Amino acid sequence: MAKQQKQATWGGRFKEGPSALMATFSESVSFDSRLALYDIEGSRAHAKMLKEVGLLKAGELKEILRGLKQVESAITKGEFDWKPELEDVHMNIELALTALAPAAAKLHTGRSRNDQVATDMRLFFKRACASLTNALIDVQSALVELAQTGQDMKCVIPGYTHLQRAQPVPIAHHLLAYVEMLERDKSRFQAIADQANVCPLGAGALGGSTLPLNRERVAELLGFVDSRGRPRVTRNSMDTVADRDLYLGFTGASSMLALHLSRFAEDLILWCSREFEFITLPDTFTTGSSLMPQKKNPDALELIRGKSGRVIGNHHALEVMVKGLPLTYNRDLQEDKPPVFDSCDQLELCLAVLSEMIPGIGINAVACAKAVGDPHLLATDLADWLVMEGVPFREAHHVVGTLVGLAEDQGCFIPDLEDAAVAAVHPAMINPDWRKVFEVTRAMAERQGTGMAGFRPVKKELNHWRRSLGM
Repeated sequence: MAKQQKQATWGGRFKEGPSALMATFSESVSFDSRLALYDIEGSRAHAKMLKEVGLLKAGELKEILRGLKQVESAITKGEFDWKPELEDVHMNIELALTALAPAAAKLHTGRSRNDQVATDMRLFFKRACASLTNALIDVQSALVELAQTGQDMKCVIPGYTHLQRAQPVPIAHHLLAYVEMLERDKSRFQAIADQANVCPLGAGALGGSTLPLNRERVAELLGFVDSRGRPRVTRNSMDTVADRDLYLGFTGASSMLALHLSRFAEDLILWCSREFEFITLPDTFTTGSSLMPQKKNPDALELIRGKSGRVIGNHHALEVMVKGLPLTYNRDLQEDKPPVFDSCDQLELCLAVLSEMIPGIGINAVACAKAVGDPHLLATDLADWLVMEGVPFREAHHVVGTLVGLAEDQGCFIPDLEDAAVAAVHPAMINPDWRKVFEVTRAMAERQGTGMAGFRPVKKELNHWRRSLGM
């Protein structure tokens, strides 16, 4: 094999550089180039700190900052020439910078690519979590608006367990269940952002440096500070470069969000089918069939449901990667970024689709009323009525089950049974007031406790969410 050109960052130890295949196999700039602006941000702070501790002269700092600005401009405009043979985003920027500012040869003083990329990724996590949180708020607001529409028309649908009709619930209550889920997702991303708000620079490759570095100053310059403006820096240099908890926390939170979005998509897919017809989807987020001209397919929702597996898989891939690694850095960890980036990108896209699609959803009040007209949805309410008449619940449950069986035998619903037949099942059923139980509006009025599926608590929750989301 012909001798290869020595590698720019560590070639002094080697007589030959990596083969072309190895260079292709080991590069990461194809995906970590998206960290470029974070890397430049970190380099600015590091350079300022080096000048303050006497490791850079004022003129050298000025030259480096000017060069970083030029490199940043080229990247922002899409004019930067990324070179895969330089391995990663850090060396691409450093060598381009050194060509513009020779003083940049001193920029890597006191840092390793290990703590450098850790810093880049923490900056990424802070901003990615903020972006996803804002996107979640948009979807929550859209859901609250749709729920308000359903509440205004007092729209009630069957709630389901085991995909069998169970009890009537306002459609607004069903939609607000997802608002609650997304609120928990927000809290998870906010926690990850807080965990990311600790500066790794200065940890070096694993043991720090003998140079007089001021880690706290770098933290201040990069915004790694607490609520009182005090700098936050990592406390163990080995943990700093080996830790992948943030990555796993982020993909774990992403996985949970993907699960929630998938479940929501599945509900809407069912609701817009001819078998349910509770809602209609906007044409702009549906597609047709190349063969069957009558079809209107919920493709956007199906894609969200499908992408959930991809996001969940990203989390699992990271778990498998990290589980057997000794401290500190191992090259396996180069593969930690694609799963994170992909989960972030896919979720931002899914949330954008939902926030734009949900306002176009129409609620079919007629179909909902027809579905909730099944009297047996209120069988549990009849058991509750018997309890209020002094019948123990287990006995009441048995009584109502007997009435359901009797109605099925006669091909009717419980309210259609003759008084004599009902009274024969249990003495308490002699009271004719039991028939009032089978009025849906009464059922919705009776459910008044916090969090229950009645009109009053649902209205209260709508008001809560409008205030909470600043609507």
